[in-house]
Amino acid sequence: MSTVGTHASAPARPGQGVTAEAARRRTFAVISHPDAGKSTLTEALVLHARVIAEAGAIHGKAGRRSTVSDWMEMEKARGISITSTALQFPYTAEDGTDCVINLLDTPGHADFSEDTYRVLTAVDAAVMLIDAAKGLEPQTLKLFQVCRHRRIPIITVINKWDRPGREPLELLDEIESRIGLRPTPLTWPVGIAGDFKGVLDRRTGAFVRFTRTAGGATIAPEEHLPPAAAERSEPAYWSAAVEESELLSADGADHDQDAFLDGRTTPVLFAAAVLNFGVNQLLDVLVHLAPSPGARPDIDGRPRPVDAPFSAFVFKVQAGMDAAHRDRLAYARVCSGSFRRGDILTHAATGKPFTTKYAQSVFGQQRTTLDIAWPGDVIGLVNATALRVGDSLYRDAAVIYPPIPHFAPEHFAVARAVDAGKHKQFRRGITQLEQEGVIQVLRSDKRGDQAPVLAAVGPMQFEVAAHRMAAEFSSPLQLEHLNYTLVRRTHPTDVAFLDQQRSVEVLTRTDGTLLALFSDQWRLAAIEREHPHLHLDELVAAAN
Repeated sequence: MSTVGTHASAPARPGQGVTAEAARRRTFAVISHPDAGKSTLTEALVLHARVIAEAGAIHGKAGRRSTVSDWMEMEKARGISITSTALQFPYTAEDGTDCVINLLDTPGHADFSEDTYRVLTAVDAAVMLIDAAKGLEPQTLKLFQVCRHRRIPIITVINKWDRPGREPLELLDEIESRIGLRPTPLTWPVGIAGDFKGVLDRRTGAFVRFTRTAGGATIAPEEHLPPAAAERSEPAYWSAAVEESELLSADGADHDQDAFLDGRTTPVLFAAAVLNFGVNQLLDVLVHLAPSPGARPDIDGRPRPVDAPFSAFVFKVQAGMDAAHRDRLAYARVCSGSFRRGDILTHAATGKPFTTKYAQSVFGQQRTTLDIAWPGDVIGLVNATALRVGDSLYRDAAVIYPPIPHFAPEHFAVARAVDAGKHKQFRRGITQLEQEGVIQVLRSDKRGDQAPVLAAVGPMQFEVAAHRMAAEFSSPLQLEHLNYTLVRRTHPTDVAFLDQQRSVEVLTRTDGTLLALFSDQWRLAAIEREHPHLHLDELVAAAN
């Protein structure tokens, strides 16, 4: 895939300070149910920013390119996002507004919701993608709840309008009734679902007419027509779009910036990402309406201003991006101050100095040396073996940001190396996958170090772990699935008793947390009823 321009974070301009540079940043995630077109939209945004010259079509089809955000072999083979990805690039809007975009593409599948949750701790806004035919789907609803809990403003894109789908007003009603957000459309479709001509820009009253390109591989040409010309161009559809837009205004469904930032409304756009229709409008909304980085609360709830001394937190660790070097990358979101490569920082978890000689800007699998970064940017720190997900870094004024919790696993399997002679590769691989957050690892004296229990939110995590163990560490796994479905945090004083109970097992997570595993809800309820003195505390659920 050819690229144009540069991916690296734009350098500071003369006279620009931290606050001004932070104001240029837009850091957001794209969230959706699987198959809503999330990775395709991500690719289309990068195409319209003119960072790549040609988009990869829908991945997973023979002979077609995969998207830049889906680079793992399993992602290419299955056509789904398995791991989150950072894409950083400069963008200048048509009115000359100059921005740096930090786009975080997230896994849509529920089995990887813990990875998505970690990404949502690092963004200032979210784009919620909805399939025009299916409406709100279960995983989208779960991710919305995470955004609401974290007070992340949401922009809604109703995608796949080039295919048969539901009525637009029906979709708006569903959004408001099911998630309580008031939809305020900024564009309105001209043409029914499956016959998408363009959109009525409700802010200007103009008709934005789209023209198809071969396979949607290049930017779709746009024409901006005044209402009279739009009526002549699309007499069958234009008047209906205007009438419905006027009804929306009469009902108070016009955009209000304060209500959007407060999480009470969601701007809505209509698009067909695979054809690159409506993508330019989304970029415009992100530039002009999405919030720039602001003060971020520390672990005690005290906001740290963006112009405070440098601080950041690690939200992701990823290895296996470069098979030739077998290095690993810690992704850190800059929260305050300026970063310059070579800075000596403090690792809050240990209090030790941390050098940043090898800092990179990330664009999917591609990486370039990064010299400077500002609030909202994502820094890739190479081979930072001391860093873990949730760790804070700072310079001068100490700060610790809230930890990122583990989700409660629901699937468990004993892992053993197929080749017992590769015990070193086995241990190294399991440790690496755990540090990345691919899987949780539980151990006990009874099972021993060569048979750890892998704990997952969803079963596909086991497939990813097994694939990577074989491909990256040359240590294929043998997995023995265990008949446990529930987990509770417990106390050292209760371990001996619980270990004697039927269909219960106590294991220790690597962070030292004692976890009691139960076969089912009924077994847990019986033990809680008969022994109310036991410490059995819930972990964070995947749906929260």
